[in-house]
Amino acid sequence: MRREIKILLLSDTWTYLALGLIGPIYAIFVEKIGGNILDASWAYSSFMITTGLVMFFISRWEDKAKHKEELVVAGYVLTSLGCLSYIFVKDELSLVITQVILGLAGALYTPAFDALYSEYLDSDEEASEWGLEEAMIYVIGAISALIGGYVAKFLGFRILFIIMFIVSTFSVATSLHLLHSKKHPSIS
Repeated sequence: MRREIKILLLSDTWTYLALGLIGPIYAIFVEKIGGNILDASWAYSSFMITTGLVMFFISRWEDKAKHKEELVVAGYVLTSLGCLSYIFVKDELSLVITQVILGLAGALYTPAFDALYSEYLDSDEEASEWGLEEAMIYVIGAISALIGGYVAKFLGFRILFIIMFIVSTFSVATSLHLLHSKKHPSIS
């Protein structure tokens, strides 16, 4: 497995860990800020529509971009800012803004990430290397769901959001190694 694949996997692991901490308890948080189930649905819908529409358009531009590594790093930076913005959510509007930030982040880094991951795949191990990426999403999702629930229950949502921000910055730090790899490509 190439070094770049390992960097991409580790970077994405940190992102999925950070974002997964809120996943199953998202609606409970929305209630805590005075929202209801429809507010949670609208906020999540704003994330999904932002990600989908922006990704559709930006991916066309990213096909021509020569610096996909920088786009991945920028997406992780924006993800960290989205995680940080949860700390300041006080109402439904600020929640939607946070979801839009996270949607923009996903739209920015996902196509570039997938393009790089495909580029760095070992042709003899394509299925297993993609399988590793997909398996990581589920395993980290399970772990983060449990951690997030316990942190929110015993320490509160504010601490949870601080942890999300800190963990998401590990994605940024790890993905910065892609920039170094681009300047000094590995052989293995």
